[in-house]
Amino acid sequence: MIHCRSCGSSSLHLILDLGLQPLANALVEPSNVGQPEDKFPLEVIFCESCSLVQVSETIPPEVLFGRDYPYFSSFLPELLEHSRHHALALLQTYALGRDSLVVEVASNDGYLLKNFLAAGVPVLGIDPAQGPAQAARDIGVETLQAFFGADTANQLVAEGKRADVMLANNVLAHVENINAFVAGFAILLADDGVAEFEFPYLRDLIDAGAFDTIYHEHVFYYSLRALDPLFERHGLHLNDVQRIGIHGGSLRLTVGRKPGKTSRLEAMMREEAELGMSTLQYYKGFGQRVAELRDELRGLLHGLVAKGERVAAYGAAAKGATLLNFAGIDGDVIDYVVDRNPHKVGRYMPGLRIPVRPVEALATDRPDYLLILAWNFGAEIMTQQCSFAEAGGKFILPIPRAVIVNGPAPQDPRKPVTSV
Repeated sequence: MIHCRSCGSSSLHLILDLGLQPLANALVEPSNVGQPEDKFPLEVIFCESCSLVQVSETIPPEVLFGRDYPYFSSFLPELLEHSRHHALALLQTYALGRDSLVVEVASNDGYLLKNFLAAGVPVLGIDPAQGPAQAARDIGVETLQAFFGADTANQLVAEGKRADVMLANNVLAHVENINAFVAGFAILLADDGVAEFEFPYLRDLIDAGAFDTIYHEHVFYYSLRALDPLFERHGLHLNDVQRIGIHGGSLRLTVGRKPGKTSRLEAMMREEAELGMSTLQYYKGFGQRVAELRDELRGLLHGLVAKGERVAAYGAAAKGATLLNFAGIDGDVIDYVVDRNPHKVGRYMPGLRIPVRPVEALATDRPDYLLILAWNFGAEIMTQQCSFAEAGGKFILPIPRAVIVNGPAPQDPRKPVTSV
């Protein structure tokens, strides 16, 4: 890549190289375990002109989000509760009713839109993945299976549709043609409508060293400084922001046709400026910190295995694939990964081919340690697996540093209770 995907500048700088990586959500079928898989450079670059952080390699979206895309939001209880509260707040704030239309882009299996449907508000989901889109239709959520952009928006407007509220949760970072994507919102949004976007915040990623949230599917890593000109380019205005805890630290943006920045948005933009997030210097040293985090986790796990301890992992998610492959943690260290999503069970983690088993395997197999790859849902997972802890099992959290914890106790999980 030689030009920024947002502003077109060629002033690009490499800030992190995670090596050759498989596609993080491309779980391997048992019949293909012996076959080679494609790997691609996973490099992160910074645009000095507009401050946008992005990966260098473009993977075609039909490859990333095709027929076998395994991510189903409804298997994440914490996300379901988060989404329900979000929907209830929107229903009240904008007095949505039977004459309104809520459109969600990347609506997945209907996990969010079903809350509006239950309140009698018409909805439309848009998602390119066949499995999740069908799952949404099965619960009554009208879903268009398509990639969203200006063309799709024009088609819907021609059908007489305009959205009072548009939602895009954890997709703004996924779309390579970001200008066409944002243009679609400008086309489909009603004159007095609002759009809200949720996505992991770059500042939290850097602070925590959360390199495992970087994979080919996540094309962009956003700061407010990078987003403001992107929206304005398409006649939209970034007006408000909230910092939320989901996914290890995220932002929720409110965007509309008319300008009106809130004081908290202006304050957060000043904070970014004071931190230097629009400068290359802010990202210097990030690669070294990531290498140190990797080495720390590898040392901890290899030390446990050398003592005869058995380790399993929880969460066959994309972040886990990035972490395991970059750290070179294979089946000699991790016996298996468990996951609640039946669409993942029976398959293998990409790259290192560690088998994925149902969560119930922990109760019968009883490993000594459980590495929580989905550490952003760590408290929920440790609470869910309290019987594992009661039987003497211990948990390992890999980010923001590798630590062993006994469970979701009041102690700060960033502080180890055991040294190995």
